[in-house]
Amino acid sequence: MLIRVGDLDTHFTVWGEGMPVVLLHGWGTSAESLATVAKALEDRFRVYALDLPGFGWTPSAATVWGTWEYASYVEAFMDRLNISVASLVGHSFGGRIALALAAKWPDRVKSLVLVASAGIRPRRGPLFRVKVGAAKLAKRIFSLPMWGRLGERVIAELYQRMGSRDYRNAGSLRATLVKVVGEDLRGILSSVRTPTLIIWGDRDQEVPFSSIEIMTRGIQGSRLEVFEGAGHFPFVDSPDRFGRLVREFLCQDSQ
Repeated sequence: MLIRVGDLDTHFTVWGEGMPVVLLHGWGTSAESLATVAKALEDRFRVYALDLPGFGWTPSAATVWGTWEYASYVEAFMDRLNISVASLVGHSFGGRIALALAAKWPDRVKSLVLVASAGIRPRRGPLFRVKVGAAKLAKRIFSLPMWGRLGERVIAELYQRMGSRDYRNAGSLRATLVKVVGEDLRGILSSVRTPTLIIWGDRDQEVPFSSIEIMTRGIQGSRLEVFEGAGHFPFVDSPDRFGRLVREFLCQDSQ
């Protein structure tokens, strides 16, 4: 389905009937990545999964967005579909957006499920800062016109060696990724009063447990479930447990 949200034609899919649940996917994926989650909930809930701007079939925004712009966009999406209140399930980047939305518009969020959620900027040691500083200096030097195509090749090699997988693959969204990753949301955690379930796989190589601990401590009354043997996509690695747990949590909160 397509709906106009602001100036963007937004692609989304709907399953089931009942209380609304909005699924927010991670960076570099799309609504399709959460289809198994939607199917686990569709017999009790009206489930909406949308392609966030720049992903799937939804075009990018005309400007560089951060977490708050994405959160405002999701709220506008809910307005366009006359969803006054919904539960949110956010994976990774989508969890970051869900956190911001729940903190700024608490009356719009009935319950919150954060899956391997981003949002806490990890502390970096001095070696990391030295490496980043050296990379920035090299980029400035080899961006000079005198280097020509050699400079372009050197910069491309820097991206491959220094950048994360998401950064290397971000393409036109690279500036957006840099802005989003630089935003630390720990300051808003105490503003989240929504019943919150936090899920993390103990083999997650993207989001460290230290960040999840900060999130759990910061959101009053939140509940943490650790999935042993699961990675960054616990709904893929442990689909039955994941579906059962989220379903029970949302059903309990809907009573």
